[in-house]
Amino acid sequence: MRSLFVSLNSEFYKSRKTLAFWSAILLPLVICILMSWGFVSQATKLANDPAAVLWFRYISAILGVMGVLLLPVLVIYNTYAITNMEYKGDTWKSLFSLPLPKLSIYTSKYIYVVFLTFLTMFLFAVFIIGSGHVIQAIKPTLEFSDYNPNTIIIKFFGKLFLSSIGIISIQFLMNLIWSDFLKPFGIGFLMTIMGIITASVNWKYVDYLPYAYPNLTVTKIMATKGDINKMIVFDQGIYNSLICGAVVFVIGYFIVAKKTIK
Repeated sequence: MRSLFVSLNSEFYKSRKTLAFWSAILLPLVICILMSWGFVSQATKLANDPAAVLWFRYISAILGVMGVLLLPVLVIYNTYAITNMEYKGDTWKSLFSLPLPKLSIYTSKYIYVVFLTFLTMFLFAVFIIGSGHVIQAIKPTLEFSDYNPNTIIIKFFGKLFLSSIGIISIQFLMNLIWSDFLKPFGIGFLMTIMGIITASVNWKYVDYLPYAYPNLTVTKIMATKGDINKMIVFDQGIYNSLICGAVVFVIGYFIVAKKTIK
């Protein structure tokens, strides 16, 4: 456990000034600011909507932007950025020569990519709650404070985070196998487009395509229309995402461990 903590601490210090780290923070902030501006500018049209409807519109607008395309692309970039630090400095050999278990080093990198994705989803939840009340302060006719959306927001973005675990594992493995950017990014982007298409046409095997899970999650969230009782966090898509993440993680360790012994 100590070796894992040391490795995680090292990942933080190496990445704290990188675009991957700051994009996890700035992306939710920028999107929430832009969406807030849109709601403020449309205040007259939205003034008659109940608070629950206002919150659902606001959350749905952000989920639609994030879940369909930005989340998979963010995961693709983050996994590349975290693994590329070692390729760029040609430090894989020295990293695995440290008196730390290879599993700890491998796991720490994976956990850190998962953490960056979690951080993005967490900040989305925080910024959405805060910006909703800021919108009301600017436009009092939009009575966001009449409804408490905290439970819905936590469930929505928690589900979206879990839907990304399968993609994280696959991209993480590809970036460890290939040192260049184009192969993992190209495959990941093509699979993301495939996920969007297959999810939109309700392909019968779409539950087995990890890159479609964020899109499917957004679709299912939209179908609840803000009714928390209709919200099922752990559905088949989420279970498949977690299973895929675990299986690929284990396979990846053996592939990477064998590769670094050479």
